[in-house]
Amino acid sequence: MADLISPALLTPTAQTTTADLARGKAKDAGQKFEAQFLSTMFQHMFQGLETDGPFGGGAGEEMFRSLMTEAMGKQVARSGGIGLADTVQREILKLQGLQ
Repeated sequence: MADLISPALLTPTAQTTTADLARGKAKDAGQKFEAQFLSTMFQHMFQGLETDGPFGGGAGEEMFRSLMTEAMGKQVARSGGIGLADTVQREILKLQGLQ
């Protein structure tokens, strides 16, 4: 019977604490906040651009611009961002007494 037990079940695993979960959720919340902030900035940045001309996208570009700025905000935040996510994460953890 002992040879039927998987060796993986016998190895100790790291226990995830609630503090670790809170840190992970705070990091995720900070990154989402930064992505949303950047998306809003990009929307304002592209607001005055004309979609006409030889290389313009016309009505289709106008219609899908919000999706493009949202994707740009997420990508910039994911690849390091502007430092806003770290600040938000730090403040969330401070409010919870975990930092």
